[in-house]
Amino acid sequence: MSHTITPGKTFNAADSIAYAESAVVSKTILKKPSGNITLFSFDAGEGLSEHTTPHEALVQVLDGSVEITIGGTISNISAGQSLILPANVPHALKATERFKMMLTMIKS
Repeated sequence: MSHTITPGKTFNAADSIAYAESAVVSKTILKKPSGNITLFSFDAGEGLSEHTTPHEALVQVLDGSVEITIGGTISNISAGQSLILPANVPHALKATERFKMMLTMIKS
């Protein structure tokens, strides 16, 4: 597993973050005033409670699967699939099995 992501060098996003038992792990790979790119790993059953953000975000599932609720509507997303989280709409995530995702948040 890669511990450092170097600009200009290729990397495998899923291999760049590890799972941890009964935990959610996050790793920021790019942070700019205009937005952030963060890797996450979730153990099975872990999640993020309902919350809102003032910015849209792109969820790219890299491994496993997740249940994402947006404004009361549930979507089941698995590896290779993506979903845009709308700004200012409540959303929550629950790992139906352990999963990894890359979250790209664009600030307006």
